[in-house]
Amino acid sequence: MFDWIPLPIYTDLFYHIMLVITLFVGIHAISFDLRNKKRITEFSYIGFILVIFVILYMGFRPVSGRYFGDMSTYNSAYANLQAGGKIESKKEFLFHYFMWFCSQFISAKQFFLLVDILYILPMYLFSKKYFQKYWFFGLFIFFASFSFWAAGTNGLRTGLATSFFIWGLCYYGNKKILMYFLFVLGFLMHNSLIITISAFVVAIFLIRKPKYIFFIWMLTIPLSLAGGSAWGVFFENLGLFEDRTKGYLTGGDIYMDQFSKTGFRWDFLLYSSTAIIAGWYFIIKKKLEDKFYIHLFGIYAIANAFWILVIEAAFSNRFAYLSWFLMGAVIIYPLAKYDMMKNQYKVLGAIVFLYFMFTYFLNVVL
Repeated sequence: MFDWIPLPIYTDLFYHIMLVITLFVGIHAISFDLRNKKRITEFSYIGFILVIFVILYMGFRPVSGRYFGDMSTYNSAYANLQAGGKIESKKEFLFHYFMWFCSQFISAKQFFLLVDILYILPMYLFSKKYFQKYWFFGLFIFFASFSFWAAGTNGLRTGLATSFFIWGLCYYGNKKILMYFLFVLGFLMHNSLIITISAFVVAIFLIRKPKYIFFIWMLTIPLSLAGGSAWGVFFENLGLFEDRTKGYLTGGDIYMDQFSKTGFRWDFLLYSSTAIIAGWYFIIKKKLEDKFYIHLFGIYAIANAFWILVIEAAFSNRFAYLSWFLMGAVIIYPLAKYDMMKNQYKVLGAIVFLYFMFTYFLNVVL
């Protein structure tokens, strides 16, 4: 469908379109009251169009390993299954059996489209449930996240795993068995999700007070600086991950071509801290007593704390994504649900704009 678009500009075009929408949101936030029924209706229409566009544009992208990372590997594996080949990996078997099942009925193009539907749909469901009439802003901030595009075009298994986790959160509080079931499905898609699931367990059952979670997150910074790469070795020796995931921790130069800079990433730490600051402001300063939001913040902070400990790993951005996919929701959840401050709709528009501009700057400008 989009094969006519030159590959060198395919990804950048997505970000340019997102930039136009971001500017539209920002201008509307300055000029109008986003709480106005007419504005809400407009953004709902835009939201539906955006969902369809992103699914189609991402799902029907041309096959390319150069521009979409592991996509060519998935495409080759899919062709092998269509030719009667056997499933080669017994680990994270759900994704591989899902691929095998699809290979019996649909083409590779249709498979990638289906994957991206399953990747994006939970974000839509989450936004509709928790942000209600302001669901556009929740969904847009998912799309505006730094790793959104990469997880939907390169790290397909990780993207699906985290989206199943998001889907599970839609049943928080009332259908816990279904929530846990979706968590397990996500884990069977990519076992690195054990980090986010573990963060869920810690935040829900072990460390319930946000002030302690703040302290733990802060503590991991000096611990990471002091321990360096030793933390990666420590977690690898625990045996929690399969070989490829362990390679992200201690693989050295084997993954250097996929991550432009290693070492202690102060830039990404600053990026991660925006959600921590938001959580502190809403929970501690504003004394927000929303059980789900407190737990959502806890999941993010604990998972992000793990990444900080292994921040010097050669491919630590894979671990950062296991918290980053929740960052946008942590930042805007209170603003979309409660009256927290004066001219709140302008603040919401400004946050959406700045959040995306970080993504645009790193993925397009740099």
